[in-house]
Amino acid sequence: MMAEKAEKEDMVNNPKHYNESGIECIDALEAMLGDGFKSYLQGNIAKYLWRYKYKNGLEDLQKAQWYLNKLIGVVDNES
Repeated sequence: MMAEKAEKEDMVNNPKHYNESGIECIDALEAMLGDGFKSYLQGNIAKYLWRYKYKNGLEDLQKAQWYLNKLIGVVDNES
């Protein structure tokens, strides 16, 4: 009998709980917030940078980076 290797969920780039209804939460937020979406991204960057020492360490830094990359993409698309 072969043991199946459990795949580790990617909690930074593709957490399952953000795509439960067939649409990525970030895409729904972008549609809902319009011009406020950039502020939402900036707030998340600050949140994850603020708490990384006290909560999830490297994972929080990676989440801050994910939101920063998203913000860069949004601003770049506006140019």
